[in-house]
Amino acid sequence: MKEFLSGKGVNYKEINVAADERARDEMIRKTGRMAVPTVTMGSQVVVGFNRNELEKMLS
Repeated sequence: MKEFLSGKGVNYKEINVAADERARDEMIRKTGRMAVPTVTMGSQVVVGFNRNELEKMLS
């Protein structure tokens, strides 16, 4: 995921949900599950490395 986003010139903030309980709770609230990677941009959320969905999100 990091390589993909960097390759697209996207600035991102990496959060370790295993170490950050508040971030983990927010991720579960937004997605309904504990799954990484999870990418959020505004109200859009992509769980897992789904290249097609990520491309749509970035367009």
